[in-house]
Amino acid sequence: MSVTTEFSLLSDQDVFLFNEGTHRQLYEKLGAHAVEVDGQAGVYFAVWAPNAESVFVIGDFNDWCPDRHRLYPRQNSGIWEGFIADAHEGARYKFRIHSRWNEHQVDKADPYAFYAEESPGTASIVRSLDYEWGDELWMYSRWKNNRPGAPISIYEMHLGSWNNVEGQSGQFANYRELAEPLTEHLDRNGFTHVEFLPVMEHPFYGSWGYQTTGYFAPTSRYGTPQDLMYLVDYLHRHGLGVILDWVPSHFPSDEHGLAYFDGTHLFEHADMRQAWHPDWNSYLFNYGRTEVREFLINSALYWLDKYHIDGLRVDAVASMLYLDYSRKEGEWIPNEFGGRENLEAIQFLRELNETIYDRDPGIISIAEESTAWPMVSRPLYVGGLGFGGKWDMGWMHDTLSYLQTDPVYRSYQHDQLTFRSVYANDENYVLPLSHDEVVHGKGSLVNKMPGDDWQKLANLRLLYGYMWSQPGKKLLFMGGEFGQWREWNHDRKLDWDLLDQPQHANLQRWIGDLNHCYREEPALHENDWSPDGFQWIINQDNEQSVLAYLRKADDPVHDILVIANFTPVPRHDYQVGVPSGGRWEELLNSDAQLYGGSDVGNFGAVAATENPSHGFRYSLRLQLPPLGVVFLRAERSAEK
Repeated sequence: MSVTTEFSLLSDQDVFLFNEGTHRQLYEKLGAHAVEVDGQAGVYFAVWAPNAESVFVIGDFNDWCPDRHRLYPRQNSGIWEGFIADAHEGARYKFRIHSRWNEHQVDKADPYAFYAEESPGTASIVRSLDYEWGDELWMYSRWKNNRPGAPISIYEMHLGSWNNVEGQSGQFANYRELAEPLTEHLDRNGFTHVEFLPVMEHPFYGSWGYQTTGYFAPTSRYGTPQDLMYLVDYLHRHGLGVILDWVPSHFPSDEHGLAYFDGTHLFEHADMRQAWHPDWNSYLFNYGRTEVREFLINSALYWLDKYHIDGLRVDAVASMLYLDYSRKEGEWIPNEFGGRENLEAIQFLRELNETIYDRDPGIISIAEESTAWPMVSRPLYVGGLGFGGKWDMGWMHDTLSYLQTDPVYRSYQHDQLTFRSVYANDENYVLPLSHDEVVHGKGSLVNKMPGDDWQKLANLRLLYGYMWSQPGKKLLFMGGEFGQWREWNHDRKLDWDLLDQPQHANLQRWIGDLNHCYREEPALHENDWSPDGFQWIINQDNEQSVLAYLRKADDPVHDILVIANFTPVPRHDYQVGVPSGGRWEELLNSDAQLYGGSDVGNFGAVAATENPSHGFRYSLRLQLPPLGVVFLRAERSAEK
């Protein structure tokens, strides 16, 4: 059996950039890479462990011998490296680290590993990333699909519990097995993007991926790196974007992971008031450390580079920004100015967004940020954090609270719908109905709605119509598109058999038609992130719980009128002012029979008369369906 050969993939320039914190392709240098040295095939290993006394590679190629393959320190970089001829593609391995400060020794998975054992195994696996991509056309033009004026409708999903195919690889469907049925489903329902809950390796399946240990390894539960590449490639070749949920805020305490990596608090703070988060029982990253920021930025770039990912949804940004997030007095340490803002995290987020957008302006980064932190999705040069978009958690909470209220009492809570106008243009908002709203006893979306089954489904169609007509990009968690009754359970696949029932198939048709209208009508998407895209017509009819507004296109001929009736009482001969005369076509009606409604509507069109109302010269007399929303558009030849 061979010993370790002193060999390096790291040039002096690589080491300089690493120490400076500006190396943007460390994933091509650190970790495990199959190479050939002096005509001999083997694997080059490198790991950052600056407080180690010694580092060995143990694996199935040396019978997990604890002291056979020692790595060599590289200058003063804190990196240990070496070439092992006995290692090979597919070998399982860990780093055995002896700390220089104490008797501590531990076997760690590779932080830069491209692949890992399937849980409950915790070893890293040597894996190449060779793959022949076929998505050149998508990659060349994807900026068009992610730009502010593009229709972006995101289907959020958990890979392990979505599948409506019988997996051939054990408990879960393989990434490859999901490609065709998922693409067909997204296309049928008109979504433009899919967002995967974290696919990065995680030891506890019940964390849904949010307790990440492998920041460069897709979870092996669903297949190999190449299998995931195939899934992304397939989606791209069918015109669908892919967003990954990514967690740079916290990481679990599992012994094989990042915590206490070299016998010291390397990735986390030493003081538990900064290092530990009580909500998730997880460690927090030390953003004040150059190498930690570099590690996380490399992770983000890696998924964009090696997996052709179109965007990242950054989890739990609020927990990063506030030092006292979910903490009591005395449980946190103020910043150098005595404030609660995490200055190091702010620096990291700004550096992250600057770096990824500089690398490829065609991608999108989206923040899950639940507070009123200013300018999250504004450019760095005006003082923003530089994200492309931000989840509108306020809209989600207010809207669901309103719709969960019995319609008899909705008139008293009308401002829950209209309040958004106060802040709607502060950020580039994504409207989320995410997984967080259908777990932990919250119930499914349809079961949040009041009334009998018919009213629940009508309310849900109304919610979706209202959402798709509001300024902002859209996000809907899986199961919501067909009205799953039970709340989401990661241990069960979705209740696809509900689609055999007309009311659920009809709801899915409504989602598909909403998405197609959203994509085809410029007024519904091109000014999503502009104050020019929205105009109130009626916002104070709380007595009848009716809203009316215009979604405005760059060319007024494409403007869309939206009227929503949030009560089960049809409104007959309801007057609404409009900017033009002639016929107005009814594009969508959530109460149409084909969606499971009672078919109250306007027979496909209604004529505007010269009867001033709401500040306009013309007005319409409309039939407003119960618990319904209608979309209308002036005929192209209408008088202006």
